[in-house]
Amino acid sequence: MNKLLFGLYIFLSISLTSFSYIFVDPNLSYLQKLYSGFASQYRLQTTILYVLIIFLFFIFYFLFLWLLSKKRLNVKYIRLLIFTTVGILFFSYPAMLSYDIFNYIATGKVLFFYHENPYIIMPIEFTEDPLLSFTHAANKIALYGPSWILLTAIPYTAGLGSFLLTLFSFKLFIVLFYFALVFLIWKMSKNMISVILFAFNPLVVIETLISGHNDVVMIFFAVLSLFFLMKKKIFFAIFLFIFSILIKYATIFLIPIFLYALWKIIKSEEVNWKSIFYFSSVLMFIGFLLSPIREEIYPWYAIWFLTFAFLNPHKKFLVNISLFFSFGLLLRYTPYIFTGTYGGQTPVLKEIISFILPVLYSIYYVLKKKI
Repeated sequence: MNKLLFGLYIFLSISLTSFSYIFVDPNLSYLQKLYSGFASQYRLQTTILYVLIIFLFFIFYFLFLWLLSKKRLNVKYIRLLIFTTVGILFFSYPAMLSYDIFNYIATGKVLFFYHENPYIIMPIEFTEDPLLSFTHAANKIALYGPSWILLTAIPYTAGLGSFLLTLFSFKLFIVLFYFALVFLIWKMSKNMISVILFAFNPLVVIETLISGHNDVVMIFFAVLSLFFLMKKKIFFAIFLFIFSILIKYATIFLIPIFLYALWKIIKSEEVNWKSIFYFSSVLMFIGFLLSPIREEIYPWYAIWFLTFAFLNPHKKFLVNISLFFSFGLLLRYTPYIFTGTYGGQTPVLKEIISFILPVLYSIYYVLKKKI
């Protein structure tokens, strides 16, 4: 990998970090000096820039995979690229595409500052709190499980009462789990393809390193529970699996495959772990498709099935459709970026954009098999 290519990737990462700040909320007093109004005043230009950046990140993503296949990308460079990506995007504005990180802070404040039960008391009930001016789900009780609430004590305490320090403490907290999950993927797959597929996937990068979603935390504990099952450490595996479920509940879909693997281990029978990863991805994909029952499909939910799909990179259909979903789900944001409204044609356009490429690829795959 030459220095020019590395320099271009650094430039792209810095460009994305800079671009994220055009989305600063005008009500976010802590960053008021950075508010430009560009995203709301120049929606077409903002949409074009966003799509261009996404395209370029996917180009680098596939380029890294190609370089690895040609043995022109070694472990040292992959490690350097990961740390470079994290080091630059850590400083991005986390509410570029989602306000969830503000909700994490608001819920944590209910418990750790006001000493109230976040499953009963909503942040909006503290009418004088400055967080209310830019927190978009302040009228809801805690949306996540007790495991997540417990974990948030770490970044909330590390914030030392400062909003900006707390904000980036939460980002750092998520980044550490990103590193841990990347390392775990390497330990379980022993395959650098799996590492690159996950670590540089633009959806994973944007939804984790920029938006700071807690899905990577939930999936880390689920994967770690399987890792301990592989080591036949049953108690730790069960504990970690339950802990994962109690972060965001979505990994409840893995119960059948977890119990099957547990049963095989108890009977001292061989476990086909590639099949376990494959069916884990399928089950989490079902959970992803059923998520509109609760609210809607959000792009970061794809992390649920992407992780397991990438643990088994030889399943080409599963990997390819995961990649098409990664691209479509990142473009899912464009109707809102362009129109500035969640109403009108935006919901329909979001679904079309999200599913058109995976559906077309699935049709192509089926037809190819029949020929």
